[in-house]
Amino acid sequence: MILQRLFALAMLAVCAALAVMAWPYQAAFSYEPVGPRAYPLLMLGLMGLGLLYLAIRPTPIVRKDDEPALDRETLTKIVACIGLLILFAATFESLGFILSAVLVGVPMARLYGGSWLHSAVVVVAMSLLLYWLFDRMMDVPLPLGLLSVLEN
Repeated sequence: MILQRLFALAMLAVCAALAVMAWPYQAAFSYEPVGPRAYPLLMLGLMGLGLLYLAIRPTPIVRKDDEPALDRETLTKIVACIGLLILFAATFESLGFILSAVLVGVPMARLYGGSWLHSAVVVVAMSLLLYWLFDRMMDVPLPLGLLSVLEN
């Protein structure tokens, strides 16, 4: 239990250091209504609250029998997820949000047991919905990449 608390406190210190680094950030221009520093500060604040709870909670976190073990298969899935997220970051600008989300989302859904048809339908629908939500509702422009020929 003491190791769990020490880990939570160490990660809380990292969150605090990152928040101090992010606080003075000012972009030369801002195309978002809330500015570029609000999102990292919000995420670090939420992470900090969760870590604070983990550090002061009265009972230890105990692994239950129904949770997956940290075996070779689980580690392979974790490495595949990290690789897919790196692929998403690498293709985000060139392919655009929608295509890169589909390119990464379908294998991610397949990795966790989705069928090809359901994975493709759900990922395409979510990519389109998220693009519309960010672009139209929140005024956060996302790149269209190869699909920019379809725009007006």
